[in-house]
Amino acid sequence: MTNPQHDASQVNSQTAHDTNSETGRIKAPNLNAFKQVIESRRSVRRFTETPIPDEVLKDCLRMAMLAPNASNLQQWEFYVIDSAEVKQQAVKLCLGQNAAKTSSRLIAVVARTDNWRQHSKQIIDEYPEKPVPPKVKRYYEKLIPLVYTQDPVNALALVKWGFATAHRKLKGPVVTPYYTQADQVKWALSNTFLAAENLMLALRAYGFDSCPMGGFDEPGMKKLLGLGRHHHIAMMIGAGERAHNGIYNEQFRFDYDQFVKHV
Repeated sequence: MTNPQHDASQVNSQTAHDTNSETGRIKAPNLNAFKQVIESRRSVRRFTETPIPDEVLKDCLRMAMLAPNASNLQQWEFYVIDSAEVKQQAVKLCLGQNAAKTSSRLIAVVARTDNWRQHSKQIIDEYPEKPVPPKVKRYYEKLIPLVYTQDPVNALALVKWGFATAHRKLKGPVVTPYYTQADQVKWALSNTFLAAENLMLALRAYGFDSCPMGGFDEPGMKKLLGLGRHHHIAMMIGAGERAHNGIYNEQFRFDYDQFVKHV
Protein backbone atom coordinates (compact mmCIF):
# COMPACT_ATOMS: atom_id res chain seq x y z
CA MET A 1 0.00 0.00 0.00
CA THR A 2 1.29 3.44 -0.86
CA ASN A 3 1.65 5.46 2.31
CA PRO A 4 1.11 9.16 1.49
CA GLN A 5 2.46 10.25 4.86
CA HIS A 6 5.67 8.25 4.37
CA ASP A 7 6.09 9.59 0.83
CA ALA A 8 5.51 13.14 2.01
CA SER A 9 8.21 12.83 4.68
CA GLN A 10 10.70 11.74 2.02
CA VAL A 11 9.78 14.71 -0.18
CA ASN A 12 10.06 17.12 2.76
CA SER A 13 13.43 15.67 3.67
CA GLN A 14 14.68 16.18 0.11
CA THR A 15 13.37 19.75 0.00
CA ALA A 16 15.09 20.59 3.29
CA HIS A 17 18.47 19.76 1.72
CA ASP A 18 17.71 21.45 -1.60
CA THR A 19 19.27 24.78 -0.61
CA ASN A 20 22.17 26.69 -2.08
CA SER A 21 24.75 26.80 0.72
CA GLU A 22 26.43 29.91 -0.69
CA THR A 23 23.41 32.15 -1.17
CA GLY A 24 21.05 30.55 1.33
CA ARG A 25 18.32 30.58 -1.31
CA ILE A 26 15.96 27.64 -1.58
CA LYS A 27 16.19 25.85 -4.90
CA ALA A 28 12.75 25.33 -6.39
CA PRO A 29 13.17 23.48 -9.70
CA ASN A 30 9.45 22.74 -10.01
CA LEU A 31 8.15 26.13 -8.94
CA ASN A 32 7.40 27.61 -12.37
CA ALA A 33 5.52 24.51 -13.51
CA PHE A 34 3.59 24.46 -10.23
CA LYS A 35 2.72 28.15 -10.59
CA GLN A 36 1.50 27.54 -14.13
CA VAL A 37 -0.86 24.83 -12.91
CA ILE A 38 -2.17 26.90 -10.00
CA GLU A 39 -2.49 30.19 -11.86
CA SER A 40 -4.04 28.74 -15.02
CA ARG A 41 -6.64 26.65 -13.19
CA ARG A 42 -10.07 28.14 -13.65
CA SER A 43 -13.61 26.97 -13.05
CA VAL A 44 -14.54 26.14 -16.64
CA ARG A 45 -18.24 26.08 -17.49
CA ARG A 46 -18.08 24.85 -21.09
CA PHE A 47 -15.95 22.08 -22.54
CA THR A 48 -15.14 20.85 -26.03
CA GLU A 49 -16.02 17.35 -27.23
CA THR A 50 -12.41 16.20 -26.77
CA PRO A 51 -12.45 13.19 -24.43
CA ILE A 52 -10.23 12.72 -21.40
CA PRO A 53 -8.39 9.42 -22.00
CA ASP A 54 -9.02 6.71 -19.43
CA GLU A 55 -5.34 6.47 -18.50
CA VAL A 56 -5.19 10.22 -17.87
CA LEU A 57 -8.25 10.20 -15.64
CA LYS A 58 -6.92 7.18 -13.75
CA ASP A 59 -3.61 8.94 -13.07
CA CYS A 60 -5.42 12.10 -11.96
CA LEU A 61 -7.55 10.07 -9.54
CA ARG A 62 -4.41 8.34 -8.26
CA MET A 63 -2.91 11.75 -7.53
CA ALA A 64 -6.16 12.85 -5.90
CA MET A 65 -5.82 9.98 -3.44
CA LEU A 66 -2.33 11.14 -2.45
CA ALA A 67 -3.95 14.11 -0.70
CA PRO A 68 -3.25 14.54 3.00
CA ASN A 69 -5.96 13.10 5.23
CA ALA A 70 -6.52 12.50 8.93
CA SER A 71 -4.76 9.37 10.18
CA ASN A 72 -4.52 8.09 6.58
CA LEU A 73 -8.08 6.76 6.91
CA GLN A 74 -8.88 7.80 3.33
CA GLN A 75 -12.59 8.52 3.72
CA TRP A 76 -13.16 9.44 0.07
CA GLU A 77 -14.72 7.77 -2.94
CA PHE A 78 -14.97 8.93 -6.55
CA TYR A 79 -17.95 7.96 -8.70
CA VAL A 80 -17.06 8.42 -12.37
CA ILE A 81 -20.28 8.57 -14.35
CA ASP A 82 -19.55 6.60 -17.54
CA SER A 83 -23.09 5.67 -18.58
CA ALA A 84 -24.67 8.15 -21.00
CA GLU A 85 -28.09 7.44 -19.52
CA VAL A 86 -26.92 8.01 -15.94
CA LYS A 87 -25.06 11.15 -16.99
CA GLN A 88 -28.22 12.55 -18.57
CA GLN A 89 -30.05 12.12 -15.26
CA ALA A 90 -27.07 13.47 -13.31
CA VAL A 91 -26.99 16.61 -15.47
CA LYS A 92 -30.63 17.26 -14.59
CA LEU A 93 -29.77 16.84 -10.91
CA CYS A 94 -26.94 19.36 -11.44
CA LEU A 95 -29.72 21.74 -12.49
CA GLY A 96 -28.67 21.61 -16.13
CA GLN A 97 -25.39 23.45 -15.55
CA ASN A 98 -23.21 23.68 -18.66
CA ALA A 99 -20.22 22.47 -16.65
CA ALA A 100 -22.06 19.18 -16.18
CA LYS A 101 -23.84 19.05 -19.54
CA THR A 102 -20.73 19.62 -21.70
CA SER A 103 -18.23 17.72 -19.52
CA SER A 104 -16.17 14.87 -20.91
CA ARG A 105 -16.23 13.33 -17.44
CA LEU A 106 -18.66 13.94 -14.61
CA ILE A 107 -17.47 12.80 -11.19
CA ALA A 108 -19.16 12.70 -7.80
CA VAL A 109 -16.63 13.22 -5.01
CA VAL A 110 -18.01 11.46 -1.95
CA ALA A 111 -17.06 11.43 1.74
CA ARG A 112 -17.88 8.41 3.89
CA THR A 113 -18.34 8.27 7.65
CA ASP A 114 -19.02 4.56 8.06
CA ASN A 115 -15.80 2.77 7.07
CA TRP A 116 -13.18 4.21 9.42
CA ARG A 117 -13.13 0.97 11.46
CA GLN A 118 -12.63 -1.15 8.33
CA HIS A 119 -9.89 1.19 7.09
CA SER A 120 -8.16 1.13 10.48
CA LYS A 121 -7.90 -2.64 10.24
CA GLN A 122 -6.77 -2.42 6.63
CA ILE A 123 -3.98 -0.01 7.57
CA ILE A 124 -2.65 -2.50 10.11
CA ASP A 125 -2.96 -5.36 7.62
CA GLU A 126 -1.17 -3.47 4.83
CA TYR A 127 1.25 -1.36 6.88
CA PRO A 128 4.57 -1.25 4.99
CA GLU A 129 6.69 -1.88 8.08
CA LYS A 130 6.62 -5.45 9.40
CA PRO A 131 6.11 -6.26 12.17
CA VAL A 132 3.72 -3.37 12.66
CA PRO A 133 5.11 -1.08 15.41
CA PRO A 134 3.16 -1.43 18.69
CA LYS A 135 2.43 2.32 18.79
CA VAL A 136 0.79 2.09 15.36
CA LYS A 137 -1.40 -0.82 16.47
CA ARG A 138 -2.38 1.02 19.66
CA TYR A 139 -3.25 4.12 17.66
CA TYR A 140 -5.59 2.33 15.26
CA GLU A 141 -7.01 -0.23 17.68
CA LYS A 142 -7.57 2.03 20.70
CA LEU A 143 -7.33 5.77 19.99
CA ILE A 144 -9.20 5.78 16.66
CA PRO A 145 -12.26 3.96 18.11
CA LEU A 146 -12.27 6.37 21.05
CA VAL A 147 -12.36 9.36 18.72
CA TYR A 148 -14.77 8.13 16.05
CA THR A 149 -17.23 5.72 17.69
CA GLN A 150 -20.79 7.04 17.66
CA ASP A 151 -24.07 5.67 19.00
CA PRO A 152 -27.64 6.22 17.77
CA VAL A 153 -28.70 8.44 20.68
CA ASN A 154 -25.32 10.19 21.04
CA ALA A 155 -24.90 9.08 24.65
CA LEU A 156 -21.14 8.70 24.13
CA ALA A 157 -20.80 12.44 23.57
CA LEU A 158 -20.90 13.13 27.33
CA VAL A 159 -18.31 10.42 28.00
CA LYS A 160 -16.01 11.83 25.33
CA TRP A 161 -16.47 15.34 26.65
CA GLY A 162 -15.58 14.21 30.16
CA PHE A 163 -12.48 12.38 28.95
CA ALA A 164 -11.25 15.34 26.88
CA THR A 165 -11.91 17.83 29.71
CA ALA A 166 -10.10 15.69 32.29
CA HIS A 167 -7.14 15.14 29.98
CA ARG A 168 -6.73 18.87 29.37
CA LYS A 169 -6.74 19.59 33.10
CA LEU A 170 -4.43 16.77 34.13
CA LYS A 171 -2.13 16.22 31.16
CA GLY A 172 -2.56 19.12 28.75
CA PRO A 173 -3.88 19.49 25.19
CA VAL A 174 -5.74 16.64 23.55
CA VAL A 175 -7.44 16.22 20.19
CA THR A 176 -11.12 17.10 20.52
CA PRO A 177 -13.21 13.97 19.91
CA TYR A 178 -16.03 13.98 17.40
CA TYR A 179 -19.05 14.33 19.66
CA THR A 180 -21.83 14.08 17.09
CA GLN A 181 -22.58 12.61 13.69
CA ALA A 182 -22.42 16.16 12.33
CA ASP A 183 -18.85 16.49 13.64
CA GLN A 184 -17.92 13.30 11.85
CA VAL A 185 -19.49 14.46 8.59
CA LYS A 186 -17.43 17.67 8.75
CA TRP A 187 -14.29 15.61 9.34
CA ALA A 188 -14.94 13.32 6.39
CA LEU A 189 -15.82 16.22 4.09
CA SER A 190 -12.75 18.27 5.04
CA ASN A 191 -10.49 15.37 4.07
CA THR A 192 -12.39 14.75 0.86
CA PHE A 193 -12.17 18.41 -0.21
CA LEU A 194 -8.38 18.08 -0.13
CA ALA A 195 -8.54 15.13 -2.51
CA ALA A 196 -10.91 17.03 -4.80
CA GLU A 197 -8.42 19.89 -5.09
CA ASN A 198 -5.65 17.43 -5.95
CA LEU A 199 -7.87 16.01 -8.68
CA MET A 200 -8.58 19.40 -10.22
CA LEU A 201 -4.92 20.40 -10.19
CA ALA A 202 -3.88 17.06 -11.68
CA LEU A 203 -6.37 17.53 -14.51
CA ARG A 204 -4.96 21.00 -15.16
CA ALA A 205 -1.40 19.63 -15.22
CA TYR A 206 -2.52 17.27 -18.00
CA GLY A 207 -3.94 20.23 -19.95
CA PHE A 208 -7.58 19.60 -19.04
CA ASP A 209 -9.91 21.68 -16.90
CA SER A 210 -12.64 21.24 -14.34
CA CYS A 211 -15.47 22.90 -12.53
CA PRO A 212 -16.41 22.02 -8.93
CA MET A 213 -20.17 22.20 -8.46
CA GLY A 214 -21.99 22.56 -5.17
CA GLY A 215 -25.29 23.35 -6.84
CA PHE A 216 -26.98 19.99 -7.24
CA ASP A 217 -29.81 17.95 -5.75
CA GLU A 218 -27.91 15.78 -3.27
CA PRO A 219 -30.77 13.45 -2.24
CA GLY A 220 -31.55 12.81 -5.89
CA MET A 221 -27.90 12.29 -6.80
CA LYS A 222 -27.39 9.89 -3.93
CA LYS A 223 -30.38 7.88 -5.07
CA LEU A 224 -29.12 7.86 -8.66
CA LEU A 225 -25.68 6.61 -7.58
CA GLY A 226 -27.02 4.11 -5.04
CA LEU A 227 -25.45 5.86 -2.04
CA GLY A 228 -26.52 5.42 1.57
CA ARG A 229 -26.96 7.73 4.54
CA HIS A 230 -23.27 7.52 5.45
CA HIS A 231 -22.26 8.81 2.02
CA HIS A 232 -21.98 12.58 1.66
CA ILE A 233 -21.37 14.17 -1.73
CA ALA A 234 -18.73 16.85 -1.26
CA MET A 235 -19.09 18.15 -4.81
CA MET A 236 -19.72 17.21 -8.39
CA ILE A 237 -16.81 17.85 -10.75
CA GLY A 238 -17.25 18.38 -14.46
CA ALA A 239 -14.01 17.92 -16.41
CA GLY A 240 -12.83 18.21 -19.98
CA GLU A 241 -10.95 20.36 -22.46
CA ARG A 242 -11.61 24.08 -22.05
CA ALA A 243 -13.86 25.58 -24.72
CA HIS A 244 -13.10 29.06 -26.12
CA ASN A 245 -16.14 30.39 -24.25
CA GLY A 246 -15.64 28.16 -21.22
CA ILE A 247 -14.61 30.91 -18.80
CA TYR A 248 -17.34 33.38 -17.96
CA ASN A 249 -15.34 36.21 -16.39
CA GLU A 250 -11.85 37.50 -15.64
CA GLN A 251 -10.21 36.06 -12.55
CA PHE A 252 -9.74 38.31 -9.52
CA ARG A 253 -9.26 37.93 -5.79
CA PHE A 254 -9.49 40.32 -2.84
CA ASP A 255 -6.33 41.87 -1.42
CA TYR A 256 -3.74 39.56 0.19
CA ASP A 257 -3.69 41.52 3.47
CA GLN A 258 -7.42 41.06 3.93
CA PHE A 259 -6.91 37.36 4.60
CA VAL A 260 -3.35 36.82 5.87
CA LYS A 261 -2.82 37.61 9.54
CA HIS A 262 0.54 37.26 11.32
CA VAL A 263 0.17 36.68 15.05
